[in-house]
Formats: sequence, C-alpha cells, structure tokens
Amino acid sequence: MKIAVSGKGGVGKTTFSALLIRTFNDQGKHVLAIDADPDANLAAAVGIPAADQIIPISEMKELIFERTEAKPGSIGGFFKLNPKVDDLPEALSKRLGNIKLMRLGGVKKGGAGCICPESTLLKALVTHVVLARNEVVVMDMEAGIEHLGRGTAQSVDKLIVVVEPGRRSIDTANHIRKLASEIRLNAIAIVGNKIRSPQDEAFLRENLTGFEFLGFLPYDDHLIEADLKGGSPYDVESTAKARILELINKLYQPA
Repeated sequence: MKIAVSGKGGVGKTTFSALLIRTFNDQGKHVLAIDADPDANLAAAVGIPAADQIIPISEMKELIFERTEAKPGSIGGFFKLNPKVDDLPEALSKRLGNIKLMRLGGVKKGGAGCICPESTLLKALVTHVVLARNEVVVMDMEAGIEHLGRGTAQSVDKLIVVVEPGRRSIDTANHIRKLASEIRLNAIAIVGNKIRSPQDEAFLRENLTGFEFLGFLPYDDHLIEADLKGGSPYDVESTAKARILELINKLYQPA
C-alpha cells in the first residue's frame, strides 16, 4: 500500500498522516513514513523522540555530493541523474516500533523548477520508495505533488487530499487534482477533517463533486492540543482513531 497525502496548509494533513502511520504500526505492518513537506514535522506528530534533531536529506551536503557527484546548490553542469538510493531508508531513517521515518526537506528553487543535485536525489529516493519497497508507504506531501513524477504516479495506490470546510481548502483540492491528472495519477480520494456537523460534511460533498470520499474526521480539541504541545495525536483519546480504522479498511477493499 503506497499512499500520498496532500492538502492546504493548516487542514490537519500531518495530523491525519500521523494517525494513519501509527494505526498501520499497531496493526503490525511495517511502515515507511516520508516527510516531504518542508513546513511540517511528521516525526513529532508520529511521536518519534528528539524529532527536532532529524536532519532533512536535502541538507546532507556530503551525502548529496557522494551520490550525485555534484555540489549541492549547483544548477546545470554534470551530475548523476540516477544516484544510488536503495540503502538510504535503512541508513537514514529514525524508528519507532515498525515505523521508519525519513525527512526529505525542501529544495530552494527559482522559476518553474530545479534541476539540481538535491532535487535529483530526492526524486530518485521517492521513486525507489514507491516502486521498489514492500512496506506500507505514507508520504506527507506539500500542498501539491512536487516529489512525484509520471513514472511513480502509476504505482501510488491512493493520493489522499485532506480538506476542511472552507473555500480555500476546496480550491487547493481541485488544484491538486489538476496537477495529478497531468501525471496520470487518477486514484484520488478526499478525507474531510475538522468536521463539526452534518452540514460540514454536506458542504464538502456539494463542493467537491467527482471525488471519492474516504471518510470524515471530527473537529477535536484533544487533537489540536496535542499539536500545540508538539505531541502525537495518536497518544490522546479521540474518536478520530476509530474513523482511521474504518478508512484503512476502505483502502484495502477492491475498487
């Protein structure tokens, strides 16, 4: 099962990803968690100790130079476009139970994109994770699908877009669907978060026509408090955990 999670900043995307990862772990599954959002801290949400000390791979200059044979920060020139990455999940991940977590970090880029050693290494790593690993993979993405390419998109079992009741969140979901369609990633589903009433559910269904809905998670002060304290939402009592179990069962049901 390979899952990418996206959505507008602030909708609870990382909280949802952490709940998903910890639930898979409790089910005895081996999980490779990928923090691909430079503005999030998935490690803290999962509950990995000393999460703030995890160095993003994009900042590991010696590793980038070793694998690509080019200096990080350089654009153009010659460097390896298929660097060795298959050993990195074991070598660089932080662990909790059956969970291995890697933090990709961000790549400074100008214009429409970046053909640089850092970007090349990260994309090669994501390609390996999606195509060649036999664990459950959960990727917490930016509000887009930056690290996914056409070659890997076909192997993602589900792109889950987390939304909250609000116009900007809906606009972001539609934008993500457009980006995904350009790389032929059509297995997209919505998870509604911060739901306060049946009216919130109805609002999302009415404004996101054509999407599959996997489920809805309640607005829960306990989850928000865990986030504010830098703890894991999985370690507080919440009805969201039961909803996550239902959602996972849906993911494993044949289409």
